[in-house]
Amino acid sequence: MRTLFANFVAIYRRELQSYFASPFAYVIAGVFWLLSGFFFVALLMGPQGLIQQAAYRDQMGITNPPVDVAYQFLSFFLGTLSSLALFILPILSMGLYAEERKRGTLELLATSPLTNWIVALGKLMGALTFFITMLLPLLIYQAIALSAADPPAQFTVMLLGHLGLVLLAAAVLSLGMFISSLTDSTILAAILTFALVLFLWVIDLVADSLAGPVGEALKHLSLIRNYTTLTQGIFDSSSVIVFLTYVVLGLFLTAQSIEAFRFQRS
Repeated sequence: MRTLFANFVAIYRRELQSYFASPFAYVIAGVFWLLSGFFFVALLMGPQGLIQQAAYRDQMGITNPPVDVAYQFLSFFLGTLSSLALFILPILSMGLYAEERKRGTLELLATSPLTNWIVALGKLMGALTFFITMLLPLLIYQAIALSAADPPAQFTVMLLGHLGLVLLAAAVLSLGMFISSLTDSTILAAILTFALVLFLWVIDLVADSLAGPVGEALKHLSLIRNYTTLTQGIFDSSSVIVFLTYVVLGLFLTAQSIEAFRFQRS
């Protein structure tokens, strides 16, 4: 067990260091921060932002129904972040294994004493940690802005919303890692991951057009439905299980993909 943990830490540190040493990763983070900052200001303080809408209601003497600006802002902003993540996460995951194939190091990795699961988990956690690092500045200015909210923002809504964002990221990165293990083209891996995630994003619309158990089953597979549940401050264990299932599925398929690659080279 100690050996497995040491191997996991080694892969995790290697992957995380590769992100922080990559200029391209900083470009991705910069674009993410720029866009999220723009939408933050637009949603909160723009001409049609929530603060202006609340001020207009006060001027007109409208008190019913009461408006929770902090809750509305968190819902809108977290929804915006999930849309940005739809584009950012496939880019973060595209090189997890594709770069190994391109450099010719995947064969060394596949034939090493390290188990495929440990390697896949280390790579996934490295990518997820980098994404969480990208979220930290956003948490800071959200906390500053919401500290002045009246009524005050509910901590559980903010906590569950960002937990949902992290779970969403883990699921997408895990599936993207599997796709990355199938090709040596990072661009193709990013495109295929985006297509898969987009399908899981809009599968809710398909489910609404179907009746019976098939429609209900598809609704449970929807990324956006399960994510929205958490951003509303509702802790639904089934939503957490769905995201964790996607994570485990991605790890399993990746491990099988590398095992097949190892078999081909043996």
